[in-house]
Amino acid sequence: MSKDASILIVGAGTFGLSTTLELASNGYKNITVLERAAAIPSPYSAGCDLNKVIRAEYEDPFYTEIALDAIKAWKSPLFRPYYVNNGLLMANSPAADQQEFDSTDQEFASIEHHPAYPPGTLKKIYSSADVRAVVPQLTGPMSGWTGYFNKNGGYVRAGRAMAKMYEICKGLGVRFILGEEEGNAAELLFEDDSRKRCVGVKTKVGKEYKAAHTIVCLGAHVTRLLPSIAPQITAKAWAVAHIQLTPEQARSMTGIPVINCGDMGFFFEPDSETNLIKLCAHNAGLTNYEGGGRVSRPTSSGSEAGYVVDHGRIPRDDEEKIKKLIAETMPQFSSLPLIRKFICWCGDTTDSNFIIDYAPGTTDKSLLIFSGDSGHAFKMLPIAGRWARDVLEQGKQRLDRWKWKDVPVGDADDIHWRPGSLRDVKDIKDWVKEGDRLRSKL
Repeated sequence: MSKDASILIVGAGTFGLSTTLELASNGYKNITVLERAAAIPSPYSAGCDLNKVIRAEYEDPFYTEIALDAIKAWKSPLFRPYYVNNGLLMANSPAADQQEFDSTDQEFASIEHHPAYPPGTLKKIYSSADVRAVVPQLTGPMSGWTGYFNKNGGYVRAGRAMAKMYEICKGLGVRFILGEEEGNAAELLFEDDSRKRCVGVKTKVGKEYKAAHTIVCLGAHVTRLLPSIAPQITAKAWAVAHIQLTPEQARSMTGIPVINCGDMGFFFEPDSETNLIKLCAHNAGLTNYEGGGRVSRPTSSGSEAGYVVDHGRIPRDDEEKIKKLIAETMPQFSSLPLIRKFICWCGDTTDSNFIIDYAPGTTDKSLLIFSGDSGHAFKMLPIAGRWARDVLEQGKQRLDRWKWKDVPVGDADDIHWRPGSLRDVKDIKDWVKEGDRLRSKL
């Protein structure tokens, strides 16, 4: 494959930026990236965030190994400034479902005897006293919490890492077309009516961008451009909120590990620049099924107005779950309001595998799809682009798990490691908006 071949990458989120940097760093000279946002990190990407969890525990050993490769890459000179190895505490309260206990046990088993985790790296948690022995800053009851603490993990400063990659890619000569009009891919273009050879895309304003190879990296939004992938990818969202600490309060929590309670949610140490603590609620997720069919798309997929709907509010039961997590762990902050609320969209596959493959029926390596982040892709940011480059250069996907699946394995409504049941955004009647104070019994 010629390094001069024209390559069009649609979407500058996690997969899009990783692929762009990988190709540009390996001598590909003719790369154009389309992104509907006006700036990067793109708010349409799940990666546009303060931080994301970094860990290698998986029920599937395949992902444990590649996550360990990713952690090594996060320690490289380029990515090291964004990686914080504070460790993570994985636990469940007595109210958790059995599936949450089983999932935690299986994830722990994947690393318990792994050579990357020498003695002293892991510690089992059997009580709230064990939690406080590891994280004395947590003063809440945490009655009956069980799980484990892992020193080899933590989080990354997600949005800042993406902004840095963007700057590096521009320096390598990559052409970025940004904006709701100019950079918003609206339609795939094909050579003729057979739709076998993709030749690029047409944007919202009608401008055409042609390329020998088009790589679609639109995450949860992918069905907008490629409806045929809908049986494999379900757009799902989760509630995110923050609390604002004073500098003194932030200092009291600096250095804590990521705290993840399977039946409530998770949170991070205060952000070093803003003193914000980010919190997320655990559940099966929100969907947005459209047109009476079985295609779930982000509410922000169609318009900027949809993006506004996604931000500034979360479902009341998610707010209550987050407030409960605060009361259980750091009750000194229970009176603080939740701010910067939004729902974060991901592209879920039924088996939690990524999709990195050519669209069926297309020829000449003309249309490659890289999607299906399934809520666990951001940790792979430094290495994910390698997988797209491998497929592009080899001409096919050799791993069955990452192939396009006409008949997906599993049930999109029942991802076993996600607790609870799916809810559709149109069925949520009670939202707590920005500025609203939760009135509950907590």
